[in-house]
Amino acid sequence: MKKWLLPLMMVFTLVLAACGNTEENSNKKNEEVKEGSSTETITYQSETGPIEVPAHPKRVVVLSSYAGDLLQLGVNVVGVDAWEANNPNFHDGLKDAKIVENTDIEKIIDLDPDLIIGLNTIENGDKIAEIAPTILFTYGKVDYLQQFIEIGKVVNKEKEAEKWVQDFKVRASEVGTKIKEKIGEEATVTVAESFDKQLYVFGDNWARGTEILYQEMGLKMPEKVKEDALEPGYFAISQEVLGDYAGDYIVLSVPEDQDSSFTKTAWFNDIEAVKNGHLYKVNASTFYFNDAKTLEYQLDFFEKQFLQ
Repeated sequence: MKKWLLPLMMVFTLVLAACGNTEENSNKKNEEVKEGSSTETITYQSETGPIEVPAHPKRVVVLSSYAGDLLQLGVNVVGVDAWEANNPNFHDGLKDAKIVENTDIEKIIDLDPDLIIGLNTIENGDKIAEIAPTILFTYGKVDYLQQFIEIGKVVNKEKEAEKWVQDFKVRASEVGTKIKEKIGEEATVTVAESFDKQLYVFGDNWARGTEILYQEMGLKMPEKVKEDALEPGYFAISQEVLGDYAGDYIVLSVPEDQDSSFTKTAWFNDIEAVKNGHLYKVNASTFYFNDAKTLEYQLDFFEKQFLQ
């Protein structure tokens, strides 16, 4: 081999080696980016202080109230409490989720969550927080729409949550205007729920559609309901005195597994709103909450019932 070829071959070999190293380094960097994306975190300012949570949570356990918010934001829920699991509106989104309670420590561990969300009234909060970053909220500490935004902040989807809130307020207001045009500005609406042979009437911030009817639409609450239920949020009454709390319209939530035979009694059918065909019955399981997904269902229900 001619001597002048040797340096050229050495240069060529070095170039190939350099290219190989560059490609290898590039692959390593790509792997690091991928690894970094799965372990990236953000800091959420919780009620108890800053908590580091995953920037892109993949396996969330919800122990109370907020499954519908996460489903609305497209976040995967792997574990949920029985109350939310039984909500027909959530069946598709939660079809692969396991039912867990706050006492099921081992079961929650087996789900390998990267984030846990719930109410601060649950038991074993300290033990649960050892499993994964845990955010617990006080019910009613912020209003129901801000609560959705807070959930958005936790899962790094604040902008999406804010956009939904703005859109929802516009849509609810527009439907409310149409309803008032039809039933009159002074017409009153009562929201009631039957449970275990007891009736409850609700104020303007205890789910069951109350936030939409009273806050967003500006519909009126009967004075008797306002007097007894507005401040505490709800008020228990015996079935037979429902007429004293009944407005021109009644939205009645009844659990499917509860006795609703009282709706066939003479006293019930003698209520003015019932006689006028202004009774709107709903499956209580679909109305219990005020998360974003439930609010969508409630708004659609009110639009169809009041404007049909």
